[in-house]
Amino acid sequence: MKLWIDAGRASAERVFGMDLIERHLKAARHQKLAISEVIIDVGDGLRPTWGNEPRLNCPLRVESGSGNSGDRLKRALAAGEVLLVTDASSLADARLYRYLADRAGSGAVRANKAAIGRIEPADAEKILSAPTLDAAIGHIAEVTQDEFPSFVVKLRRALPFYLFSVTNPAERKSVERFLFWSNYKGSTDFFTKYVYPPLVWAMVPPLARARVHPNTVTIISIILTVLAVPLFATGHFWWGFACAYGMSVLDSVDGKLARLTFTDSAIGNVLDHGLDIVHPPFWYFGWAIGLTGGWAATDLAQPLWQAAWIMMALYVLDRLILAVYRAKYKRGLHTHAPMDAFVRTFISRRNINLHLFTIAYAMTWGVEAFYFVVLWQALTCAYHGLRTVWILFIERPATEPRRAIDRLP
Repeated sequence: MKLWIDAGRASAERVFGMDLIERHLKAARHQKLAISEVIIDVGDGLRPTWGNEPRLNCPLRVESGSGNSGDRLKRALAAGEVLLVTDASSLADARLYRYLADRAGSGAVRANKAAIGRIEPADAEKILSAPTLDAAIGHIAEVTQDEFPSFVVKLRRALPFYLFSVTNPAERKSVERFLFWSNYKGSTDFFTKYVYPPLVWAMVPPLARARVHPNTVTIISIILTVLAVPLFATGHFWWGFACAYGMSVLDSVDGKLARLTFTDSAIGNVLDHGLDIVHPPFWYFGWAIGLTGGWAATDLAQPLWQAAWIMMALYVLDRLILAVYRAKYKRGLHTHAPMDAFVRTFISRRNINLHLFTIAYAMTWGVEAFYFVVLWQALTCAYHGLRTVWILFIERPATEPRRAIDRLP
């Protein structure tokens, strides 16, 4: 299979710091397509330039020649190899590259004056009279949303495929907004969903344009996370809160930045998700130590110290319960049904507990708030346990509970 990009009328717009040719190349690499060659066909125009040419596992050739898009596409098809075709003014959902590459037979998507498709050599005759790429693709079978696997495990929700034409600043701004919001998870906490987005939006576009790697943001998050623990434990709560909230916002920034710029990596996922899982109990112990007057005043017999250990045990138990559903269905419990996605908004997790404790501490109710957070964790653990038992032994859905998942927002 070859990837053919019509660059006869390449767009000058840059989406999150990347021109559209670079986005096509990075999307193909990100989807790990088995491509034998990339052909960028400039027609009778000049060789296009793009920001950073990604490393590909195949040759890249810039080709020129007279004729309209249809004529040049037919010449490419003459080689007798399957073509994955698009143009340099389109921005396609990266999942479409993989879907079309794995598809049996020709197929195409046309939307918003943009097009992407897979053309088999046997279907070359169907496009002989087509003057443009869009018209050529119009002669082959259309891919519909109904047949497309829309659920995204990392986002915990169904996301219909998208395809845009980006030819002017207004379209670019609209597409960037869409891409930003489409990368939010379907089930997450209240503050990540409704409070942090303006802060995250203020940071992601400039970081993307500056080509800051998301791992850099993750490392800063780790530093803030670790620094918050001794600050809490020594009673410097407001400085600890500053680090904690900085980390909470950056925890959304690095993921968005990685997905929007195709720079996610195995080490980045380990650092980001490992940090999310490991650090909360350390913050809770820091709160308990700080509330009892610091390490020197900590007494193992104190109820607050014992509550911190109970919190640790409940936190670990909750994670183990959630792992049961994930092991069976290969996705999180909160993707099972709309009710579970809604509950995820308020359950005992880092951001919810952090805000509860901050508000209570400001009102001099820090100790009472800590006990409440422990109780909230216990109730969350009970809900997850009962819900898991219900699903596995009473409801007993199929291994792929698609209907429930696809109703998620």
